Amino acid sequence: MFLYTKNFDEQKAKAMEDLRKALAENKVDEDIIPLLEKLNALENYFTTSSCSGRISVMEMPDFGDKVNSVWLGKWHREVELGEVIEAIKKHSSGQLWFMVRSPILHVGARTLEDAVRLLNLAIGLGFKYSNIKSVSHRKLLVEIRSTERMDVPLGAEGELWVDEAYIERIVAIANSQVRRFKGKLKRLEEEIGGLTPQAP
Repeated sequence: MFLYTKNFDEQKAKAMEDLRKALAENKVDEDIIPLLEKLNALENYFTTSSCSGRISVMEMPDFGDKVNSVWLGKWHREVELGEVIEAIKKHSSGQLWFMVRSPILHVGARTLEDAVRLLNLAIGLGFKYSNIKSVSHRKLLVEIRSTERMDVPLGAEGELWVDEAYIERIVAIANSQVRRFKGKLKRLEEEIGGLTPQAP
């Protein structure tokens, strides 16, 4: 069976309108915009959401409680130790975490063949956690995701459990991960044009 997405062109048109609004409101990570433009220029693909990866300091009641969590600091780039220290100083309650998240993109595909081709390209470029997230006539969605990640507890209820030397070490590791996944994004941007559109 040749699996394809029904109403693909309508879905893409809506996604492009949503992206235009997000760009106008500065809600899109600046360094990933060229990649989004190249992906969306392809006939058989469109992006639905994206993040270029980040370092963050977060305060949360319990680990995993995103709804009630508070960003104390968030950067889509390498960070300075001083920036992280300033974010940590804002901590007053709950758990304090230092985290790294790799880039993530959700991409709609016209056919299963298109989805597999994009998936294979992404995995080959180092996005090892990529997968086909949805497979049906209603939606074919590829998730492009890399392996870089850190979840480091730093304190709780206003108490810091680690010293500055330790924070300096984890910041250095985080920045190394950022350099790594930003390099992968750049390679994907350079290679994405090779996905020659296929007729549905």
